[in-house]
Amino acid sequence: MKLPFTMRDTIAKRLCAAIMVTVIGTELLNLLLNMFIGNFGRPAFEQTGLFEQAAAIFRIVEAAPPSVRPTLTAAAATPQYQADWYDDDSAVSILLQAATGMVEADYPVLAARMAKVLGDPTRRILFFEAGDQATLLPGLQYDRARHPNAYFMALGLDDGSWLILTALQRSWGMTRADRIAIIATILVLTTFLASAVTAKQLAAPMKRFATAARRFGTDPRAPPLPETGPIEFRIAISAFNAMQGQIARFVADRTEMLAAISHDLRTPHTRMRLRGEFVEDEEQQRKLFEDVDEMQTMVDEALALFKDNAAEEQPTNFDLAELLRTIIDDFADRGHDAAYFGPDHLVYAGRPFALKRAFTNLIDNAVRYARAPSVELERTADGVVVRVNDEGQGIPTGQLMQVFSPFYRLEPSRNRSTGGYGLGLSAARTIVRSHGGDIELRNRETGGLTAVSILP
Repeated sequence: MKLPFTMRDTIAKRLCAAIMVTVIGTELLNLLLNMFIGNFGRPAFEQTGLFEQAAAIFRIVEAAPPSVRPTLTAAAATPQYQADWYDDDSAVSILLQAATGMVEADYPVLAARMAKVLGDPTRRILFFEAGDQATLLPGLQYDRARHPNAYFMALGLDDGSWLILTALQRSWGMTRADRIAIIATILVLTTFLASAVTAKQLAAPMKRFATAARRFGTDPRAPPLPETGPIEFRIAISAFNAMQGQIARFVADRTEMLAAISHDLRTPHTRMRLRGEFVEDEEQQRKLFEDVDEMQTMVDEALALFKDNAAEEQPTNFDLAELLRTIIDDFADRGHDAAYFGPDHLVYAGRPFALKRAFTNLIDNAVRYARAPSVELERTADGVVVRVNDEGQGIPTGQLMQVFSPFYRLEPSRNRSTGGYGLGLSAARTIVRSHGGDIELRNRETGGLTAVSILP
């Protein structure tokens, strides 16, 4: 069942979701910060607006008769501030009048600033907070359960009574610049987290797609890629799987066709050989048989090239250094010595029989057309490099790429003993490329040729 467009998983919807998560996350973190930062950051009194509020209320209360002072203070209260007047006989006033050394060290500075606001440097002003001795008195009028973090400023009047203004809860208590910096940090943090999660979700199917593409380059029979992720990726993966299936079918059809041609050619080859037996001229008979054998060899080598028998072999871990030394020993047994330079052991994951065929072709060219062949093996940061060097005449620069073409030969004859059929380099490059690497031919400055095989 095909989902409607509004319900499909798309890249645009994922990006919109990431933006929404960023905005909501920023608001939630800002709300939590506003709720809990007061437990750790104590604001200065002058930042709460209590100084100006206290100065105005103080002047009104001091000018009013004691009988109306409770009414005035009750009328001056706000949701943020509470004002209370205590006569000189109250326990609170008695304690405050005698209070010395019960306040924190920074409060005298605040008292001096408040006195400056009042214009009376001799005025008795005290600051305290919830939990101090004064707040433990039963007569102090504030709800301890609802406002456990209250702040208090007490101002002594001339008649011995006291006016207490209570900041019921802590405000932010930070400068505007600090608050903007914290909010900006929260925004950056939530944006980074939401973007990282979204990018990871979007990158995962893209990485799988790239991995499948590289794997298909080395293994045409690789399984199809699961169609997951946003709809845009699923469409691209579906197209890739379809292309992969078409290419695999094309390769299979081509291989079957070449196998059929090779099989069908055996019949006329056999008839030609049988008819050659009736040729009385021995010289002509010998030449005919040589042509028939050459045709059969060319057909077999071409079939081996196009069929790519290496693809039939399963990759495995093997010792590449030991494989190269084995090839060199095989040539030494036939009287062709070649030097080896490299590590004693190097484990590589690939198709050993196919690579043996490829490096045998490269070394065979060095032995056949040059002298003093040598093999170098090196592990690099990107993979493995195998160099087959010789001290021959090299190859003209314009033909360094052409020699990889099937049936292309620098030696113009078709004599197997003098030049083969021009399929060795083609087969070697096909095998190395099936491993995800490549082969490059380079003329050496000191003379000769180097075949550089790069295996990732």
